[in-house]
Amino acid sequence: MANPPHGGVLKDLIARDQPQYDRLVAEAENLPAIVLSERQLCDLELILNGGFSPLEGFMSEKDYNSVVKDVRLSDGTLFSMPICLDTTQEKIKEADLEVGSRVTLRDFRDQSNLAIITIEDIYQPNKDTEAREVFGGDPEHPAIKYLHNTVGTHYIGGRIQAVNRLNNYDYVALRYTPAELRIHFEKLGWTRVVAFQTRNPMHRAHRELTVRAARARQANVLIHPVVGLTKPGDIDHFTRVRVYQAILPRYPNGMAVLGLLPLAMRMGGPREAIWHAIIRKNHGATHFIVGRDHAGPGKNSSGKDFYGPYDAQHAVEKYRQELGIEVVPFQQMIYLPDSDEYRPDDQVPSGVRTLNISGTELRSRLKSGKEIPEWFSYPEVVKVLRQSHPPRSRQGFTVFLTGYQNSGKEAIARALDVTLHQQGGRPVSLLLGDTVRSELSSELGFSKEDRHKNIQRIAFVASELTKAGAAVICAPIAPFEASRQNARETVSQHGSFFLVHVATSLEFAERTDKRGVYARARRGEIKGFTGVDDPYEEPGKGATDLKVDVERTSVRSVVHQIVLMLESQGLLDSS
Repeated sequence: MANPPHGGVLKDLIARDQPQYDRLVAEAENLPAIVLSERQLCDLELILNGGFSPLEGFMSEKDYNSVVKDVRLSDGTLFSMPICLDTTQEKIKEADLEVGSRVTLRDFRDQSNLAIITIEDIYQPNKDTEAREVFGGDPEHPAIKYLHNTVGTHYIGGRIQAVNRLNNYDYVALRYTPAELRIHFEKLGWTRVVAFQTRNPMHRAHRELTVRAARARQANVLIHPVVGLTKPGDIDHFTRVRVYQAILPRYPNGMAVLGLLPLAMRMGGPREAIWHAIIRKNHGATHFIVGRDHAGPGKNSSGKDFYGPYDAQHAVEKYRQELGIEVVPFQQMIYLPDSDEYRPDDQVPSGVRTLNISGTELRSRLKSGKEIPEWFSYPEVVKVLRQSHPPRSRQGFTVFLTGYQNSGKEAIARALDVTLHQQGGRPVSLLLGDTVRSELSSELGFSKEDRHKNIQRIAFVASELTKAGAAVICAPIAPFEASRQNARETVSQHGSFFLVHVATSLEFAERTDKRGVYARARRGEIKGFTGVDDPYEEPGKGATDLKVDVERTSVRSVVHQIVLMLESQGLLDSS
């Protein structure tokens, strides 16, 4: 970059005299506030600490349009990713925001005041243009989905004054600002630093790659993993950081340093690679490893890659001189068992025996408890991964039963609860519809909106219990397909979800109703009763994992079918 990175907006906070600082803190308390989302917090932190230098605020319309169209700020400085403070028209009106307004930026986690933005402009972006120019235009791209479905309708641009640092409580000693990291390199006497970007655990191949890259350039290694927002489904950063800490002693002679980057990735391929290079230059790196399909989100539903395998490398190489950081192209490292060594893919002679374990196979081995060989990963790394990824027989899951009142789903749920308790091996939780209604949703009625909200509460509780390794049995009526699908999506982030449709007919459920609730509903004493004056949407084709009917099959047989289904998925220990 033409100018050295600034020390970050926080330098003003540190240098400010106490009376001035007190006035700013008092002002922040009395200004209208925007509560920042998780992504906005990540962006703000890197603006404040200089990681996004030369930015000193969220982009104005002029800068935004220039970055989207030309990969440059309006003054010509190279910058590849729009960094914008999005909001809605409703919030703008509610807070009476306009050009010149000063607004407090607040942390959603603890409502602390972090900064004050002086609004330079409020503008509506062309999201279609942003999607096409920045991310390639594929509507299935996760960043484009986020742009259209989550990002607000308006952007606010303006310079920022820092009020407080963000409160991070995890791995504080590893959270270097760019200035701190540059000082750290200076203390160590490092003048050449190869930065390695990662959002995944590291194994032997990654260690070999980074050591080779450093030795070839007489440099040291900065392992600089992303611990902000990454790709949905990625391994959590707590597990990954423990892996990085475990692998660090495997580097020779203190060759490597670990520092964490609170970045919200966009998975933007070539544009993102340029952005990553700028960020690493700001942190003091002189070289940057750019991988195959760097920061790509993978494939779309048609099996097509969103970006070409080397598009990111070419993009960074194009701006190498201007970036002031040297590109280190990533070559996949291949294991040669006969010589017990790793070599770059392009250096493996034809016909030589090789071994490899894909990411999919690694996840499969972790789930099944199968051996992970030492040629692939170090024992201390495998130990960390196994702690966070127990075998299927110890993973949590949710069985979600849906059907009419008195369809038999409650009896099935209770019998399954007893069966799983008898088997042991994991905690079991039973969430019956009536119990949840009285304990969690007593204030809700029976409108479609309230029914949906009730199911989402059940799904949230089930997802948390599933994440903790429990077997969860839910048995609400859950009459609407959208609510059931939403519940599946919520729970599936943390474990397996099985939808069991108890398809007992309404006639049978009503005929065998000993409580008389159907009769009361028919007399109009109960309003909004499913099957009487409120609909039940049958699960669509492919929506259920199991369909049963207690009019034709006993509860004992249904429970046995569910147990067989769970065993077939490896979730019950058959030993």
